[in-house]
Amino acid sequence: HQKGLTFSLGAIDHVSLKNVLVKKVLLFFVIVLVCQFSVEAQPFFQEVDAFSKLDAERSPPPNAILFIGSSSFKLWKGVDSSFPGKTIINRAFGGSSLTHQIDYIDRIVYPYDPRQILVYCGENDIAESKLVTADTVLQRFKRLHALIRNKYPKVPISFVSIKPSPVRAEFLPTVIESNKLIKSFCKRSKRTDFIDVFTPMLGLDNKPREDIFLSDRLHMNKNGYAIWTKTIEPYLIN
Repeated sequence: HQKGLTFSLGAIDHVSLKNVLVKKVLLFFVIVLVCQFSVEAQPFFQEVDAFSKLDAERSPPPNAILFIGSSSFKLWKGVDSSFPGKTIINRAFGGSSLTHQIDYIDRIVYPYDPRQILVYCGENDIAESKLVTADTVLQRFKRLHALIRNKYPKVPISFVSIKPSPVRAEFLPTVIESNKLIKSFCKRSKRTDFIDVFTPMLGLDNKPREDIFLSDRLHMNKNGYAIWTKTIEPYLIN
C-alpha cells in the first residue's frame, strides 16, 4: 500500500507540474498577444510602420534633408521637385502632434542620419484641446529639439511656423503666441532656424488667405505650397 501510495502521489505531482507548465506557456502567449495589441493600438503605429517597411524595400539615401511633422508636410506632393538638387526624405504623418514626433523619434529621425531636419508640427497640438497653451507647444518642441540635438549635435534644425488655417481661426491667438515663443527659442539655440510661413499666408486684410487652401480650409492647394517653397528654399543647406 505504501508503494502504491508513493506511485499515486508521484503521478499527481507529475500531473500538477504539467498543468503548471501549460498554464505558464498559455500566460506567456497571452502576454505576447496583449503586448503586440498594445503596440499596434498606439496612435499612428501603422503609418510609422509603413516607413520602416518602405526603408526595408529600398534603402533611404544617406545625408538627406529630413522632413518630419504632420499633414502639411505629408500631403506635399512632389516635394522633391519643389527643391531641385536637394535630396529629401519625407517622414511626416497626417494628424500627428509634437508628442507623436517625440514618441516615434527613434523610427522617424534616428534611422536616417540626415544633414538637416525640418519640422512642421504644433497645429494639431493646439486644435486637440483648448487646454493646450502656447507654452505647452513650446515645451513640447523644446523636448523634441533636445532629443534631436542629443543625437545630432551639429545637424541644423528648422522649425516651420504653424500656419494660419482658416478653419481653425478660433485658435489663431494661440498659434501666433506659439510661433512667437518658438521663434525666440530658435534664436537662442545654435544651428536652429525659425521659418516664417505664417506671414506670407496672410492677405492684405491681415487674415488667412482662403485662395491658398483646399475646400476643407485646413490643407493647402498648389498656391499654398508655392508660398512654402519660396519661403523655405533659402533655408535648405546644400
